[in-house]
Amino acid sequence: MDSQVARFEDVPQLYKRHVFACHTQRPPTHPRGSCGAAGAQPLWERLSSKIEAEGLSADVGFTASGCLGFCSAGPLMVVYPEGIWYRPSTPEDVDEIVEEHLKNGQLVDRLVMVFSRA
Repeated sequence: MDSQVARFEDVPQLYKRHVFACHTQRPPTHPRGSCGAAGAQPLWERLSSKIEAEGLSADVGFTASGCLGFCSAGPLMVVYPEGIWYRPSTPEDVDEIVEEHLKNGQLVDRLVMVFSRA
């Protein structure tokens, strides 16, 4: 870009969607909990494998993140640019998110989490 101020829509995007999934692991007795203690690891392994197996890796980025801030609700993931938070709890939930949201652009309503900072 030259010396002009860029607009968001002018900046090329690397991915159509980008998934961030919490990998924070605290002890099971920690008062805040953690996505890791709630069984996130096998779900994220499945998510990564499904993105690859479905041929989505050119359009869908997947990043293992640190704490997303709502520890007791985990395991949590968020999909951008939509900013949709999901709480999958089974491998089948992950498969549904990949198929419906990542491939087809449709929400998986039953897995959507809505948070507030209030």
